[in-house]
Amino acid sequence: MHRSFTPSSLPRTAAVATLGAATLLLAACGSTGGSMSPSRFSQASLPAPIQVPAGHAVAWETVGKGDITYECRDKANMPGQTEWVFVGPEATLSDRAGKRVGRYYGPPATWEAMDGSRLTATQLAVAPAGDGNLPYQLVKANPAMGNGAMTGVAYIQRVALKGGVAPAGMPCTMATKGQKTTVPYQADYIFWKPA
Repeated sequence: MHRSFTPSSLPRTAAVATLGAATLLLAACGSTGGSMSPSRFSQASLPAPIQVPAGHAVAWETVGKGDITYECRDKANMPGQTEWVFVGPEATLSDRAGKRVGRYYGPPATWEAMDGSRLTATQLAVAPAGDGNLPYQLVKANPAMGNGAMTGVAYIQRVALKGGVAPAGMPCTMATKGQKTTVPYQADYIFWKPA
């Protein structure tokens, strides 16, 4: 069947075609999760000791960039020997789009959101994350102080590590005891809440 279009039928035909295209576009976005929806973190490839127990869901994904401070100190129970000792972090926390959302600092190790809510945590496990990198880490969050993004967080994972280990090229000796130095690092901090 051959159909002819008249000038009066063109606006209606264009409107139907536009509506059909919009419907197809929305259906395609819905079936793929939508290109604007954030990616969800998967812990499947992480070492078992730092995986968060079942029954929890990712609440917040952040990227921490900053410095780790080390101090040259006496080795415990080893008179006359020294080593670089972890003192604390100072990092900016950003969301996946790069917007600053908080900070990580210590001691004690504290995660603080821009809304003022903050928490400390107890380390549960670590696992190697490659030469020159801090280890993966899983911590159990203490109750948050203040209401906001940190309220209800149960676990925090440190993953996707770059740098942060004690300085290998800088000697720590009896002569340099007490000297402090900072080392740049980056890590993703994944915050989990009960599902």
